[in-house]
Order: sequence, then C-alpha cells, then structure tokens
Amino acid sequence: MYSKKELLQGLATQVIGNKIFVFETIDSTNACARTLGDADTPEGAVVITDYQTNGRGRQGRSWLAEPESSILFSVLLRPPVQLEMAGLLTLFASTAVARAVEQSVSISVECKWPNDLLIRDKKFCGILLENSLQQSGLAYAIIGTGINVNQQSFPDEIGDRATSLALETGKTHDRKKLFHAVVREMDKLYGDVRTGDFSSIVTEWTRRCSMFGRSIRVQQHDRTIEGTAVRLNFDAGLVISTSDGLQTIYAGDVTMTS
Repeated sequence: MYSKKELLQGLATQVIGNKIFVFETIDSTNACARTLGDADTPEGAVVITDYQTNGRGRQGRSWLAEPESSILFSVLLRPPVQLEMAGLLTLFASTAVARAVEQSVSISVECKWPNDLLIRDKKFCGILLENSLQQSGLAYAIIGTGINVNQQSFPDEIGDRATSLALETGKTHDRKKLFHAVVREMDKLYGDVRTGDFSSIVTEWTRRCSMFGRSIRVQQHDRTIEGTAVRLNFDAGLVISTSDGLQTIYAGDVTMTS
C-alpha cells in the first residue's frame, strides 16, 4: 500500500484529500469514514485501503477485490444541499471517476443508473453513497468508490459482466496516479456541488448514459418493473414509462432489454 506521504505528495486539491487515512487492510472504508463523520472530522477526508474484509456495494452486497489490485476509498463530505437532492452526489462521483479514467487510460467510460461505471458494457467501478441525517437535513455524506484497476480475474458468477482497466487495455496501471486523477476531478466538481448547482454534472452524466429511450427491466426486492427509460428526475430518480404511466424509482438492478 502507498504511504500517506506518497498519496498526499503532488495531490494539490482544495477540499477533497485534505486529510488521508491509509490502511493496508480494513473492514470497510465507508464504515471508517462514518466514524470520522460522527467525530466531526472536516469534510474532504479520505479513507483508502489496499483490501477490505467487509467491502460492500448497494443493497448490502459484497464488493470483491483482489489485494493490491484496486482503488478502494471513501470520501467524507458535508455539502450544503437539501436532503432530497442528496442522490445527485452519486452522479457527481460517477462523473468525476469517468473523467479521470478517460484522461488517464484513454478509454471510453459509460455511466449506468444508479451507481455503476462501465467499459464495453462491463462494470469496472461502483459507487456507494451513504448519508447521515440530522434534524435540519443532511449531516454528512460518505461516498465509497471501488475501481477495478489491475484485477485479472473475477468469480464465475460475475465474470461475464465485470472487468478491470488492465483487462480492457492489456496492461497494468499506476494506482496512485489514477487515484490522484479521480480525487482531483472530484475536487474540481465539488465547487458546483457546494453551490447546489448540479446542472452541468447531470448533463455530463446523462451524455455518458446509453439507457435513455431504451427498454429496460428493473428488479427490486419485491417487484419487477418494465418500461422505457425516459430521463432522470430532479433528484436523480429514474423516470420510466410503463404500461401504467410514468413511474420514478430510486433503487433497483437495471437490465436493458433492447
């Protein structure tokens, strides 16, 4: 694992990355970042590790990553946004990662609702947003990011839909340089987040998403929804045209059927 000194050297950001907590192994970077949030740690703090023993994705799923192969980190933020707009933070993080990867690796990145990033229709990155609430609204947000960088293989059950930057490009990549690129892009975009202006972020995220206008199936815990993806709602919900009319959803596994 890179040292704290190595990760801070040359980073030169305004907010995100002002403090970095480095672990060779940890149960979950999001869990550690929540502890920092509860301790009133200033926003911008980053928790990064080489390996998570209890890494999680959406809906409590495990996040599988080989040691020393991925970028696994969480960012603590305290954005002055209304609670109902907090879902837009996932778009913010996804757009930053997509920009950084394209600049660093020269490969096109697609965004998939709600929190995945794809290369050639395979997932290489996931974002996990967790919010802490207070009476007046959002106390803080934790944005967990897992990027498959140099991983060479995946379990059979996900091998047909998961990938890494190394598998897609045929070469290994410097994780520190890519981490710096991602954090810098987050830092650049965070200025808009602080002012509550997500318009350019939503526009760019939408441009990177291929599902709009296509038939999709959304699997939720207790139901399946089929229809046509229409647009994002103002709060990052997905608007779907179904046989029963327009519906807005906020969670689920999306499969494109056309």
